[in-house]
Amino acid sequence: MAKLITTESFDEEVYRADMPVLVDFYADWCGPCKAMGPVVEALAGEYEGRAKVCKINVDESQDTAVKYGVMSIPTFIVFRGEEAAAKFVGMQDKKTLSGALDAALQG
Repeated sequence: MAKLITTESFDEEVYRADMPVLVDFYADWCGPCKAMGPVVEALAGEYEGRAKVCKINVDESQDTAVKYGVMSIPTFIVFRGEEAAAKFVGMQDKKTLSGALDAALQG
């Protein structure tokens, strides 16, 4: 299951993770974000133990969204430590996101 994080837990959950992290920047009112929910949850299950999948609500964590230039949602960023290894804006297919996670696992 994707882990809900906040600005306060971002450093610990993302930067200090010992594996790549996919962060889904979303909002509860966002239709495309809701549509991506099953894809995000499927990735969380498939990558368990190899990569983390987190969700951060942009309405509750606006400063983090601004820090990463999130202008539209959903936005997906794959992190390796403090580095943003890949960024996708808008709805994505599972293959695109899993490809980014696979690349982060390789690198």
